[in-house]
Amino acid sequence: MSDETPSKRPNAKYKLSPDKRNEAAAGSFRGEGSGSVNTQDIPFYYSRGRRLEKAPEAVRSLYYDNKPVRFGLFHSLIADRPRRFLFAMIILLCVAILLLSIFGYFDTSYLLDGNKIDAAAASYEGSSIIIINKTVRNKNAYSGNVDIGVSPAVGEEDAYSIFTHRVFFSAEKEEVFRFAVPYDNPELLIVLQNEKNIVQIKINPK
Repeated sequence: MSDETPSKRPNAKYKLSPDKRNEAAAGSFRGEGSGSVNTQDIPFYYSRGRRLEKAPEAVRSLYYDNKPVRFGLFHSLIADRPRRFLFAMIILLCVAILLLSIFGYFDTSYLLDGNKIDAAAASYEGSSIIIINKTVRNKNAYSGNVDIGVSPAVGEEDAYSIFTHRVFFSAEKEEVFRFAVPYDNPELLIVLQNEKNIVQIKINPK
């Protein structure tokens, strides 16, 4: 026999206990015991929650922030930031146009002593038919005779005779006056005048 004493392991004083679950799983794969592989005895240590704890924020949001997709016109308009910005701009433009219309910036009518005047013209067989619409705007609106003069809208070097006509504004809320003039020009000048004020309107016969 050799007198040499075998060297001890550095971790000889620690007691190592065998992993019974791993041994059982290995025995199942080797066919020990029942002679068949039992997959139910194989331990699984996969945990999605533990794995996602160390994942980046963008990855975690893919799992936890999934929302059901909703289909609809309004949802498609505000689906992302550029679409929401475009939708807000459209709303602001609509509100601005509405306010400008209320304050009369798009109104093509004229006022004659409390009466709202709208004029139009239509060409017909070498002449033009003038249509004057009068709407009372307040209780102190003028009522009485109104002289109307119509002539082609031309330069100072050209001279045309002025067609004159007289109508009567009553206290009715709305009135329409029609008369024909012997002009078939692309632009006409209409002048309405009472005892106090005068209104000039340029129109294009259609």
